[in-house]
Amino acid sequence: MKWEMVIGLETHVELNTKSKVFCSCRTDFGAEPNTHVCPVCMGLPGALPVFNGLVLRHAAMAGFALNCHVHHVSRFDRKNYFYPDLPKAYQISQFYRPLCENGWLTVQTSEGEKKIGITRIHIEEDAGKLLHDDKIGTMLDMNRCGVPLIEIVSEPDIRSAEEAVAYLRKVRAILTYINVSDCRMNEGSLRCDVNLSIRHPGDPLGVRSEMKNLNSFQSVERAIQAEYERQVAALEAGEEIVQETRRYDQKTGKTSTMRRKENSADYRYFPDPDLPETRLTDEDMAAILAAIPALPDARRETYVQTYGLTPYAAEQLTAERWLAEYFEEATGTAQFPVGVANLLQGEVFALLSARAAEAEKKGESAPEGRASLPISPAHLAKLSDLIAQGRVNSSTGKKILAALFIEDCDPEAYAQSHELFTVCDDATLIAAVQQAIAENPALVESYRKGKLTVEKALMGKAMAFTRGKANPERLSELLHTMLTRETDQ
Repeated sequence: MKWEMVIGLETHVELNTKSKVFCSCRTDFGAEPNTHVCPVCMGLPGALPVFNGLVLRHAAMAGFALNCHVHHVSRFDRKNYFYPDLPKAYQISQFYRPLCENGWLTVQTSEGEKKIGITRIHIEEDAGKLLHDDKIGTMLDMNRCGVPLIEIVSEPDIRSAEEAVAYLRKVRAILTYINVSDCRMNEGSLRCDVNLSIRHPGDPLGVRSEMKNLNSFQSVERAIQAEYERQVAALEAGEEIVQETRRYDQKTGKTSTMRRKENSADYRYFPDPDLPETRLTDEDMAAILAAIPALPDARRETYVQTYGLTPYAAEQLTAERWLAEYFEEATGTAQFPVGVANLLQGEVFALLSARAAEAEKKGESAPEGRASLPISPAHLAKLSDLIAQGRVNSSTGKKILAALFIEDCDPEAYAQSHELFTVCDDATLIAAVQQAIAENPALVESYRKGKLTVEKALMGKAMAFTRGKANPERLSELLHTMLTRETDQ
């Protein structure tokens, strides 16, 4: 029988408050080590925590946006464990009475729509960071100690790496929409622990392993596949799977043991005596709900119903709030919204990826968000219409788009000044086809002998004679007609 993977995710998200969760130290990323610390976040004796109320509002908003039940009352507990980056030897978290429970979200995958449950969302403080150096040794940066986190714990409803990544992308989209976190995985403000076990379908759950602190979608996908293959090989060889924490190595593509996995009893949770209960009134909850903007699912439904997009395309375009707003602004002036969507998902995304890769090679940071797309929505809409109307073909459309990435301008004026409008008159197209046939007798002979695939090669030759500006549908029609005559002779 085929082995089935069973996955649950623990997603840690740093909230975008200016100060830490229990003290007034700043939360800025990238500061000099140990410059944003104080007796509270350093865990010095006698220092008492004071709760940051904005953390509660941000966490509750995340709970509502992820369809959770948000409790009026929650409280903090101490999670005890010993590790160098945890100066108090305990982490302030929520175990017995978390803020949010029983949520869910839906994702789109190649298999269709999938609903994934969310067990709980609780508030906790982040730990510090260990910095390893081969010459100096291991150093400790406490700046991250006390940065406010929410941990989003999913149900074990995920059955593939694709579903796991889709879930994480959806969580990231929702949290950035409501502006409670920047969710920059490269900075650690969104990271994920993967709990994975395998079983034959219908069997009880197997023994799970946990892979810690994965901070990219690619790492999550590869780690899941590597651990699945490891567990399958082990069980089929008669070995036993033990409950443990494992590390995924990007270089080797394999997981390795870190330590035996703790259970909740090992953490010796007990209520934190220094912190009172947190309380949200009905008025507080109403104000938080009122502040939530239109979320990805609502926008996705609109895109499918109003613009005629596929659910998958709509999911792609609602993954980032700035992208959805850009698309909506472009469709306000476009005659063909589907054309705008196709252009964004295809060539625009490809150009953005190429830009980011080039910046990474140079050791630079590529622009993010709306700043990454230098073309105005109105100009992208106009280019989309030019392509949809057949006034420029897809090839010249790519050239115009690349030019607009360098210097934004009116695409129609650019096409006019660079003579890029589609060639549609039959006389010019017939001449191009005749030249292609005359100069490539070997291809024509192959076509006569039944190798019909060479028609594509001749199409490319004819298109080249028009400098890529021919109307492809009409050119193809004329070429096919002439080739058929050649064959009949």
